[in-house]
Amino acid sequence: MTAPLTPPPHQPPHNNGHSDPWQAPDPRTGHLPPAPAPEDSGPGLRAELREAVVVTVGVALVGLLLGALWLWLAPRIPLVSDSTAVYLKDTEGEQAIGVDGTFTLLGLAFGVVSALVVFLWRKRGGVPLVAGLALGSLLGGVLAWRFGIWLGPARDVAAHAKEVGKGVVFDAPLQLKAKGALLAWPLAAMVVHLGLTGLFGPRDPDPYAGYYEHAPRPAEEAPGA
Repeated sequence: MTAPLTPPPHQPPHNNGHSDPWQAPDPRTGHLPPAPAPEDSGPGLRAELREAVVVTVGVALVGLLLGALWLWLAPRIPLVSDSTAVYLKDTEGEQAIGVDGTFTLLGLAFGVVSALVVFLWRKRGGVPLVAGLALGSLLGGVLAWRFGIWLGPARDVAAHAKEVGKGVVFDAPLQLKAKGALLAWPLAAMVVHLGLTGLFGPRDPDPYAGYYEHAPRPAEEAPGA
């Protein structure tokens, strides 16, 4: 009776993806099970950093579009002057809340779209890519905020009131009073990208799948043992 083929204590179970010389063959076929496939090392850190920079710059520049849409869709706050002071024409209006809400909703929508585009571009993900998406979304929100204000009505209310004259209604400058709205874009982008990666991202193959399939079965115990 021959002793079972077992590796000595100093022998590692596998050697860099090659077949183990001490591995027992399949008793049904007489062949060794296939060797585990070597792991994919990925594109490299330098390539991942370049992709992260591209994502950061590209997503941040999209903030210009968000700023223009914010100016276009946000409700206007009407003001009126009596030549001595400037007043709200509608003291019970909720336009200011609508301005912040419009920016927040647009930020959430841009976060969903940007996360989807980045995921479809590089499904493998990676820490640098995710960090670039988060940073680009935050910079894009800030850029949208400042760009929308720059495009909007004049910020010098007193000068604008004198220019239009007494009793003439004019629009107040665009303002974002709830600064937390700047986080809507990056938060939505992170949540959506994480969900897409968890549901549809690439899976790491099991290196021992072939071994489990072709591994020899243990011998049945003798009766009465």
